[in-house]
Amino acid sequence: MYLPPMAAFPKAAWRQQLPLQEWESLVHAWTTLCKAYLDLSDDDFGKQTASHASLAAFSSTFVCEVARSPSISESTSLLRPVFHLTSRLLRQLAPPALLDCSFLADFARIYPKRRTSPLIAKLYDSYSAHAEASLAALKKLLVPILDSGIKGDLKLAEEKLVSLGPLLHVSPHACVQLLAGSDFFDGLVTCFKVMNPPLRRAIITTTYLCVVGLTEAEPPKWSMLGDQLFALRAVAEEHRLGPLNANDSLVAELVTATPLLKVLLKRAEECGAATESLRKRIAVLESFKKGPMARPKRLTKRKMDKGKGKETVRNVQDNMHVHHLSQITHIQDLFPHLGAGFVSKCLAAYNDDAEQVVANLLSESLPPHLATADTSETLSPHQDVSHQPDLAPRPTPPQVPARRNVFDDDEFDRLSADESKVSFGKKPKKSADELLKDKPTAPNKAAILSALASFDSDDDERDDTYDAADVGGTVDTMNQEADEVNDENEASLFRAYLSDESIFGRDAGTRRGVARTRLREETGMTDESIEGWAVMLARSPQQKRRLETKYAFAGQQAQLERTAWRASRTGSATEDSDIDGGGGRSGRGRGHGRGRGRGGRGGNVAGPAGEKETEAARRNKESNKGSRANHNRRDARAKKMARGGFAG
Repeated sequence: MYLPPMAAFPKAAWRQQLPLQEWESLVHAWTTLCKAYLDLSDDDFGKQTASHASLAAFSSTFVCEVARSPSISESTSLLRPVFHLTSRLLRQLAPPALLDCSFLADFARIYPKRRTSPLIAKLYDSYSAHAEASLAALKKLLVPILDSGIKGDLKLAEEKLVSLGPLLHVSPHACVQLLAGSDFFDGLVTCFKVMNPPLRRAIITTTYLCVVGLTEAEPPKWSMLGDQLFALRAVAEEHRLGPLNANDSLVAELVTATPLLKVLLKRAEECGAATESLRKRIAVLESFKKGPMARPKRLTKRKMDKGKGKETVRNVQDNMHVHHLSQITHIQDLFPHLGAGFVSKCLAAYNDDAEQVVANLLSESLPPHLATADTSETLSPHQDVSHQPDLAPRPTPPQVPARRNVFDDDEFDRLSADESKVSFGKKPKKSADELLKDKPTAPNKAAILSALASFDSDDDERDDTYDAADVGGTVDTMNQEADEVNDENEASLFRAYLSDESIFGRDAGTRRGVARTRLREETGMTDESIEGWAVMLARSPQQKRRLETKYAFAGQQAQLERTAWRASRTGSATEDSDIDGGGGRSGRGRGHGRGRGRGGRGGNVAGPAGEKETEAARRNKESNKGSRANHNRRDARAKKMARGGFAG
């Protein structure tokens, strides 16, 4: 007789549409069938499962649904029989659907490591080809995405790495397979540069589990671990020399956020494999650990304490959970499947030591009350504590003494004040007519007339618009004085710089020199300020040109020559000459006089007859007249204008 096949476990959307009684009957039927299949002998079990594949379908769908939604409370009774049924299927038949790495990861997520790790290890020994093929396909899918960085499908990469974490936690074979070759590790390093916090947490968790998994293999892969530590060091040093922040690398986050180095050193010492080379490589990675960083305190809106006991107890519980939030988040980054309530209990058991909690979770050495607890437990809601008011009679407290002042029992206190005399705000002012009608307070008319008589409308006042006292603070005399002092210092420094640049030397001998002392006395500046001024001037060519233009002319001129024209006795002086006649200046004049040639020395047409210079000047008198003036064009224009501006 063949047992009936088992229906697949329904999805969440279908389960919500089933009535409660029908769902309970389904769970009871599945439980009964699992026990019936488990009671069969190995031969009968093989014959029963060979006729149909319903057992593998039920097991895979159940594990997948529970791993996706671990809070399914109505199917808790199925956890134990499904585990035994799946274990028998894997050991005896190993169906391909149950050898997929995604199923094994979900299976490791919902069951503890001490039960799943030996089963998966035997599976890799007996069916290594089928088990490794699925993980190799996943690795081949992830490596191009990780190498693409921000251009790749980051959401898919994060999802695959998070789902793969439980398998890496329980299976050292999977860790060795992923780290074989450098392509997967290089992809993790490249993708970590993308500023995506959830993806970065998944990368750190995957790297930590893979490296630690090398020490859990049988036998441990110490040689491969040494190569991996060397690769981590090379990646960290390359990132430190690059343009990015040195603390923003995968290695810095890995050795800071996880107890990787402590776990590796401890396991190496326990196995006697802690060689000097391994210790040095671990010590080198310690140098990349970031300093103590405190998480920013989360700003929460506090409710006002009104003295009610119920609210007071709630605030105490709030403070207790806020104290553990950062540590709970830190542990959940490494173990995403753990609930916040379970992590909080673990922290309470180990005195809030997060590293000790992580180490015991990895080694499956939790206390009995935590090992059997629900790992998916969330933080429990605040329990309302009923506040019992104390209604015991108490003596009446003494009355507070009343305060009294000088205004007690006045007309305002008795509410008998005249309302016409009461005003709110400023008292309204009287108009001019009212002031004149008020005889006691009216101004003297004779004083007004005398003031008007003394006023002279034709008298012009002095214009004081630009007086410093009347401008209203717009003239800043202190800044003007400071600018004048700065200009004087600048002039002194620049002239000293032009005369001798060595005055601005930065050695002790120059500072003690006479020139430096004189410069300090003139400017009132220190040696550091003087030397700094020279350094900045040497670095700024524009500033140097500006100072050269500003201080090139110092106001001194040795001789100021006269350029006005003056008549001489002979009437041959020019505008450029001081006196008439030769012997003046050599060279070419301005060309307006008649007594000079192009380059003659004292030649004059009015000179003594018979002299060589005088005769030469008379011969060349009219030779260059066209270059001296344009009299012909001037005369022609005068004639044309005389005819009314018309030609002819």
